Amino acid sequence: MLKTMIKKHFSILLLLLYGAFYLIWFYLLEQKVVNQYKIIHMKIDDYIPFSEVFVIPYFLWFAYLAVVVIYLLKYDRAEYYKCCLFIFTGMTIFLIISTIFPNGHQLRPTAFPRDNIFTHLIGFLYTIDSSTNIVPSIHVYNSIGAHIAFSRATGPASNRFLQTTSFLLSFSIILSTVLIKQHSMFDVIMAFAMAMVMYSIVYLPGYSLQENRSFGKNIES
Repeated sequence: MLKTMIKKHFSILLLLLYGAFYLIWFYLLEQKVVNQYKIIHMKIDDYIPFSEVFVIPYFLWFAYLAVVVIYLLKYDRAEYYKCCLFIFTGMTIFLIISTIFPNGHQLRPTAFPRDNIFTHLIGFLYTIDSSTNIVPSIHVYNSIGAHIAFSRATGPASNRFLQTTSFLLSFSIILSTVLIKQHSMFDVIMAFAMAMVMYSIVYLPGYSLQENRSFGKNIES
């Protein structure tokens, strides 16, 4: 009975279990990395302007990931598992890097240039998310992973408008990480580098369509 239920709901259990694993490890890191860490900085960071309006796509990241995951669960289970492999592996690598190489930045403004709802949101963000544990940027990496999975999925996702919307949203999220001073450009570069490596591993060239589509079914059968 239990075995049958696990098989039936394996996709959901996988998401929940990894989510709990990640949040616990990340919480412990946030408590540990407070003062002693390597400062991440690139010269280009000094030339990137602060733009508070980009807090909108930054927060939309959470909804974007949720929508993509729910869509894949409903329409393309094979791509769902590939997306999980891509994202979970990258997030785990991020946790390992943060554990053995504590890091952070000092790019946040000491005072906001304007007083509006967007700066208030950023101020709130700064209070709940420290400027430590930033390499590579998970906002950037997971946005890349979500768009890759969505662009490969079957069903309504093949609509050109939806594909363009996904691309623009993921691109704006990536921009937001540096424009609201949550990340250094180094974090963005490292996220792209890790995404390139993981893409070559997860989305193997020459992998047949039939094998791809049967992947998820084999897990839950």
